[in-house]
Amino acid sequence: MKTPRPLPSVPPVAGQTLDAQLHLLDRQVLDSDGVPVTTVDDLELGVPEGRPELSLGTAIPEGTPAPVLTALLTGPVLGTRIFGGRPPSSRLIRIPWTDVASVGVVVRLGVSGQGLDADWVERWIRDKIIARIPGAGGRRDPR
Repeated sequence: MKTPRPLPSVPPVAGQTLDAQLHLLDRQVLDSDGVPVTTVDDLELGVPEGRPELSLGTAIPEGTPAPVLTALLTGPVLGTRIFGGRPPSSRLIRIPWTDVASVGVVVRLGVSGQGLDADWVERWIRDKIIARIPGAGGRRDPR
């Protein structure tokens, strides 16, 4: 039986290293004012710089730089999580990675959520469902 080759050591990386599944997926996204915008459903990765010839299904040569995170994706994924499959790329809303200010318990954006299409679900739920609950009008209970 042939022994497997040991993996090369990980090169040092400038900046913060994130585990996508642990630190990003399914995290709440807040805008610069602390208002909920959406949750992270998926990530968009870009081709490593200087390697535009790489595409799906091609072998990645050894020594190729890691892909770059270009956007957080959100959209109508509940049905596909239940029944399988993937929503069409055109239905997903992209939040550019350059708009992300920090990653912690929540993902904070450095921009207002008003200009993003991603917050329409939060606004719809707030206006159509939460606002109709007795006592949800912003008044405090005097007790």
